[in-house]
Amino acid sequence: MAPTLYRGSRPATAHHDRARDWAEIQERMLVPLYDTVHDRLDVGPGTGLLALNCGSGLALLLAAARGAAVTGYDADPDRLRLAGERLAGPKRPGTLPRGARTTAAPPSLRAGAPGTQDLRAGGHNVVTALDPATPADELRPALAAVAAVTRPGSVVVLAGWGPPERCSAARVLKVATRLAEPRGPAAPAPRLSGRDDLEDLARGAGLRPDGSGRVSCPFGYQNQASAVRGLLSTGLFDPAVAATDKQQVEKEVAEALHPYRRPDGTVRMENVFRYLIARV
Repeated sequence: MAPTLYRGSRPATAHHDRARDWAEIQERMLVPLYDTVHDRLDVGPGTGLLALNCGSGLALLLAAARGAAVTGYDADPDRLRLAGERLAGPKRPGTLPRGARTTAAPPSLRAGAPGTQDLRAGGHNVVTALDPATPADELRPALAAVAAVTRPGSVVVLAGWGPPERCSAARVLKVATRLAEPRGPAAPAPRLSGRDDLEDLARGAGLRPDGSGRVSCPFGYQNQASAVRGLLSTGLFDPAVAATDKQQVEKEVAEALHPYRRPDGTVRMENVFRYLIARV
């Protein structure tokens, strides 16, 4: 059974509530991806990690627990505020993995994307972009800046969705595309899910692909309501909400989730995500 990933029962109406839904429900689904990337890169003391679109900071927290010095950037002020709360919170016994070592350097969180000066002065040797919901067009300028000024040999890790046939969530995400169609240009930006999408993005930014992998990231929810809230918190359904209304989108997402409901009311979707390791 999927672990309990949802707390509380308050309605999510404001943007800050959606950011908290991401932090409390959805972001945890990507922990296998975060852990796999950190293991493969041997993230720990001596690692200076800069995260693009760091969200509410869970990947940063896990990297800091390994002893890495972490810096995160995100354009969403509500997610960034939650990341600050998470990273500044007391390290109570049992909240970090066994053997975890917190870094002496305090975490740094900044709004937007890193500028050239930030990248030159940051001392980072690992840059991550692990939010699969981020469109390529949004990532490309930051990645190009990383390629231009980060010291040679630094590692850049990108993440995207696996093949649609390996991602149950892809069927639910079709609701976003279908409902947004009346708006034409406002339709969702293509997700990074094609076989060579990550490589093309890296090469286009001036980076050199140097390995890849796949990770199973099941989406598990306590009930249908939390599944709807978690999925809407990704931002992938925003164009559909703009083209119709939030209530219509919630209704159709709930209907699309029916095949993934279990007899006990929980929802589980099997997904595979892909990551690419590139070098400057």
